[in-house]
Amino acid sequence: MTTTTAWAGDAATALPADGYAGTLVGRVWNPAVAGPSPVLIRDDGVFDLSATFPTVSALAEEAHPAAAARAAAEGAPRLGSFDELYANTAAATSEAGRDTESPWLLAPVDLQTLKAAGVTFAVSMIERVIEERVKGDADAAAKMRDSILAEIGTDLREVKPGSEAAIALKQYLVGEGLWSQYLEVGIGPDAEIFTKGPTLSAMGTATQVGVLSTSHWNNPEPEVALLVSSTGRIVGATLGNDVNLRDVEGRSALLLPKAKDNNASCALGPFIRLFDEEQTTPEASATSDASGTTPFTLDTVRAMTVTLRIDGTDGFHLDGSSEMSQISRDPVDLVGQLVGPHHQYPDGALLMLGTMFAPIVDRDEPDRGFTHHTGDIVRISSAELGSLVNQVEQSERCEPWVFGIGSLMKNLASRNLL
Repeated sequence: MTTTTAWAGDAATALPADGYAGTLVGRVWNPAVAGPSPVLIRDDGVFDLSATFPTVSALAEEAHPAAAARAAAEGAPRLGSFDELYANTAAATSEAGRDTESPWLLAPVDLQTLKAAGVTFAVSMIERVIEERVKGDADAAAKMRDSILAEIGTDLREVKPGSEAAIALKQYLVGEGLWSQYLEVGIGPDAEIFTKGPTLSAMGTATQVGVLSTSHWNNPEPEVALLVSSTGRIVGATLGNDVNLRDVEGRSALLLPKAKDNNASCALGPFIRLFDEEQTTPEASATSDASGTTPFTLDTVRAMTVTLRIDGTDGFHLDGSSEMSQISRDPVDLVGQLVGPHHQYPDGALLMLGTMFAPIVDRDEPDRGFTHHTGDIVRISSAELGSLVNQVEQSERCEPWVFGIGSLMKNLASRNLL
């Protein structure tokens, strides 16, 4: 454990650029009830919504979740300030540890299925092709990267998946012997959507994320994640880290579950920012309201910039960013491939939208690229969603996941919330 929690920053660094202006919904562990509660985070405190909405999943089913959350907070118990809860959350990695009698933050979703879309940006698509071709060998990646880029270039950014142009490109790549299953999901009609982790397994902000001790080539994947109701409505967004083991996935795509789903390998937060207006179609627009404040909508997500900062105990520093405007598939299209007549999610879903971040900066040796070291601090940020910050540890040494769906149901029943 570290002796300080300075790596996590403070509550002010976790908030969006406009502070508490949005409808910020999170989850906390409340020792007073020995369980989790959905909360509304405001400048005057963190308010327990569980009497009205026992789960975030239930809140997302409302016709207007943002308005419903604000109404539920009126007269609700105050659990403390956001500053206090944030500090207590980060204290888990200090020598003193958390105050177990006071609340701390959790990942902001509960019963939702944790899903993720892959290969939704051209840059990450090329990196997946490299992984596949070199079979997880980082030494061969640099040479293969140059040859693939020479053949493909960056024109893929302009190709709409499933279009005639995409079909023509596929035929060319097959002829050149460069076709890949990653290119299939990158420009083909069907998106790659996989289960990132079991329900309730996500980590929150100011906590540790896990990388398997047996992995020697891995990286964070900074992403925007959408909160989706059971009917497929997109009702809000948060930040996510889809931690990935590149050497494992590179050996075989059939190892994707092992590369993606390990203890503490998914981080979300620090909260869900609910949409101020229900706008889930490509035609929706984000216009200023009467107060002059720009509403937070799906169009906001489409224009968002997500930044990444990594700081290692070895002095290593890396900055990166993802422009959501560069995504190959619109968020509505991705959600449409997730939810519909072909598949239902009765408790809703959390969908990570993919990343264009492809870390090729050498860290330890020339041509070896980037890989995590234990103790790395990963900060994923956007002006609209604040900052999700985590410390990297081996998955086997992260806090074990013990509170599952059965535990949640028993706890809610004991609190007369079911």
